[in-house]
Order: sequence, then C-alpha cells, then structure tokens
Amino acid sequence: MLHRGHESTDGTDGGELTVPMAWLYAEYIADELLRTGDLMPPTSFEFRAGRDALALTIFLSDTGGELSRIRVVSQLETWLSLTAYDQPWQDWVCERMAEVSAEAARSGGPAPDLELATAAWRWLEETELLAPDLDAVPGGGPVVAEDDGPKVWTPAWQLGLPLGHLAIHLF
Repeated sequence: MLHRGHESTDGTDGGELTVPMAWLYAEYIADELLRTGDLMPPTSFEFRAGRDALALTIFLSDTGGELSRIRVVSQLETWLSLTAYDQPWQDWVCERMAEVSAEAARSGGPAPDLELATAAWRWLEETELLAPDLDAVPGGGPVVAEDDGPKVWTPAWQLGLPLGHLAIHLF
C-alpha cells in the first residue's frame, strides 16, 4: 500500500509505520553513483558527504513526486547542473527544504523523507572535514606529498558536492 506517493505504510501492529521510500531511493542512487566512480572508500567521511549531498540533490530535485519512477539516466544532466561549481547549491537546498517542509506541514501527515533529508542537511552543514586548502599559496620548498600540503577545516557539503558532481560525470 502506498501512502502519499513515496511512503510505504504497514499498520500490522496497530500503529502506522511510514517508510521514507523517496529518501531511501535518492540515497541508493547517490550511493551507486559514488561507488561506480570509485573515488574513495565507502567507509570514509568524504564518501558520506558526497552521498548525502547527492541524495539531497536527487531528493529535492524531484518536484513532481516521481522519483521512484524516473530513469536515472534521464536526470543526470539536471543533477550535473545543480551540483556545478558555479551554482548556488547551498541556497537552492535551503529554498527547496523550506518548500518541502511547507508542503509537509500542509499535508499534516508524517514526513519521514523530510526528516531524513533534514538530518542529512544538518550533518553536511555542521560537520567539518579536514581537506587540502586549495586557496593556499605554497611557500618555501616543494610539497613532497599531497598529504603534506596545507589543510583547512571545511563544511562537509563543500567537499561532498564536487565529489558528487564528479561521480555523476564518471557514471
């Protein structure tokens, strides 16, 4: 039985269990894109950042409630344009999260997809990962290895977004 398009329900225990199908599907697609690209270990925080940024992009770009029926290949260009370097992705996410939240409030029902998307967005915004400082001007001698270069704490979404974008390109 489907409930509100994306959420599967099963009230066998007297209560209603609502499964966040749209979010889980978006996360699955993002995971597959990143694993196919083989850019980093799936257990790394960077992989999680890429997966969450891509899953948010996939989930929030589904304005017609058709995520489970889409062909991934048909959406790759959309996701590429949303994750491109010159796009205001963070602003877009905030705007779409507000729209999806307003829709959920109007419906009055459970919104587990939105809860998981909100948790992912909070993690991406609040978690900082140590990354190479691409803006640093190396001073002195040459850097022997990439790991020896200057590092800076960076919000997870700023690492995950280009990783997700590259994974789409490699797909």
